[in-house]
Amino acid sequence: MLTAVDHVQLAAPPGSEERLRAFYTGVLGMTETPKPPALAARGGCWFEAGDVRLHLGIERDFRPARKPHPGLRVTGIDALAARLTAHRAPVTWDDTLPGHRRFYSEDPVGNRLEFLEPSAAMPAPRA
Repeated sequence: MLTAVDHVQLAAPPGSEERLRAFYTGVLGMTETPKPPALAARGGCWFEAGDVRLHLGIERDFRPARKPHPGLRVTGIDALAARLTAHRAPVTWDDTLPGHRRFYSEDPVGNRLEFLEPSAAMPAPRA
């Protein structure tokens, strides 16, 4: 029986760890989590914020994820959009998901990221 998503893994090109750290910790405010030694030898970085865990793994023939993406629920979506814009990350608003405000952006290696916040008018979940 499934109980939760443990983490989402995205790919990254070799040698991109410092750019990933600057973005995921410096811009998004996540914390880097140490990888177990056997996995650290492969490169990449792991990040978390609350229950959100993202793993960035090194892939030699890297191509950014343009359609598949993590959907990251946030609070203060306008402030986050402004912060990303200030750091020269793209922000593309999308109003097609009822009950949410959302936009898409990219990490420094081109992976698509979705940020969404429930609208104030969204009904309470059913019991």
